[in-house]
Amino acid sequence: MKILTLAGVFLISLPISRADERKPNIIVIMADDVGYGDISSYGYASFKTPNIDKLAAEGSRFTSGYCSASTCTPTRYSLLTGTYAFRKRGMGIAPPSGPALIRPGTVTLPSLLQQAGYRTAVVGKWHLGLGETKPDWNGELKPGPLEIGFHECFMLPTTNDRVPQVFVKNHRVHKLDPADPLTVSDNKPIDPDEPTGITHRDTLKMNWTHGHNATIHNGISRIGYYTGGKAARFRDEDLGDIWVEESRKFIAANKDQPFFLFFASHDNHVPRTPHERFQGKSGTGLRGDSVLQLDWCVGEIMRAVEENDLTGNTLIVFCSDNGPVLDDGYEDGSITELGDHEPAGPFTGGKYTVYEGGTRTPFITRWPGKIPAGVSDEIVCTIDFAASFAALAGTPVPADACLDSLDILPALLGEKDAKGRAELIQQDNGTKAGNADFGFRSGDWKLIRRSNKYDSKATISKHPIPPLKGRHTLHFLPEDPAERNDLSKESPEKTAELIKRLDEIIAAGKSKP
Repeated sequence: MKILTLAGVFLISLPISRADERKPNIIVIMADDVGYGDISSYGYASFKTPNIDKLAAEGSRFTSGYCSASTCTPTRYSLLTGTYAFRKRGMGIAPPSGPALIRPGTVTLPSLLQQAGYRTAVVGKWHLGLGETKPDWNGELKPGPLEIGFHECFMLPTTNDRVPQVFVKNHRVHKLDPADPLTVSDNKPIDPDEPTGITHRDTLKMNWTHGHNATIHNGISRIGYYTGGKAARFRDEDLGDIWVEESRKFIAANKDQPFFLFFASHDNHVPRTPHERFQGKSGTGLRGDSVLQLDWCVGEIMRAVEENDLTGNTLIVFCSDNGPVLDDGYEDGSITELGDHEPAGPFTGGKYTVYEGGTRTPFITRWPGKIPAGVSDEIVCTIDFAASFAALAGTPVPADACLDSLDILPALLGEKDAKGRAELIQQDNGTKAGNADFGFRSGDWKLIRRSNKYDSKATISKHPIPPLKGRHTLHFLPEDPAERNDLSKESPEKTAELIKRLDEIIAAGKSKP
């Protein structure tokens, strides 16, 4: 009887023991062009984001959370590879028909987790290129996400102001009719009779302000040209709903094994086209309405985790790919309806700039029972996900991979006295170190090295970007978060110290130990 009882206890306790030892699920939710002041838990939003606020209330809200670049493609490259994008020549904003920027064989965040036994997926915006030299839109789209560590993908191949408006599911355009092939061109019209934003501007439901005047789809003209693929095209307003549905299916299908989901939202990148049920709800125009749609998406993913009884074993991270921008190519009320809203919060600049507004964004981690609720001022960055999540999964990172990714897992988990980064490079969209602008944060100090004049036609902020005053400026962030007070002349030794250190990191080819 005793043997049977012990055996019974063993059989009963074994599944519980295995459940306790199961590696945690990891969900990264990356917003698009969302600033520090766009989330109400950060104290600046003119509207409420209750689901994201719930993440913050139940987890760690970081006041010094960063992405590594102030535009989307470089940030996404760095997040997945753990390497600063300026180290790869040509790493600018990917064009409509650009090749895969992360090549097969590259050690990546998803490949590390895949090795650790995770099921991996990306749902949402990709914008890191597809194919060897360009995408084969009517054939197999490879290399792509599945060649660098993702088991599956359901994604927008570029970004929605660039053509084509289709989904890619794994290696093919989703729902493409072979009888209606898809043809894409970056800069040359394919069919001279196809309407464009220039030839048929009076038919547009959203007028363009600069660029964004080529092929028209769904009443909105885009960057680039395409024809065909009519059955595969989506309606802009449905993006959020479709990606939530795909994410919920992935979570449910993998509830019995550890998984990594990279949910790459398009909100609130242009063209800002939230579903009709969100339009007019924020009081700040389509830009704010898109943030409300993003908040709904976050809530739906949280609910999917809860419905599958995974809350206690799932780390959710919320972040953004860069800071905010207002007019980025369309007349969408982002300026005229903004009111008193401050998308970048207390910071200067936004998208395209290396000021704090360009790379310091909302950054929240939640893992009930593991991460204590609170606020952290530790410096953390999306480039560190590769090393940190590999540590969480118990898999090593090769010495020659993820060259700038640091293991700051204790800080991400809100552990007492845990330290984040001591220093961080922030870059703009410069495609190599020689022509990029850099921000270099070292502790409380920030050095800005500028070579560009921010000549983008975009309206970044309702506040002017400070004019160039020499190549370098120095700021003490606790007293000058808006980076308006240049201390380079008052503190020449500190300036020289940071210039030297920035040069060292760039020249070294890596910054991890």
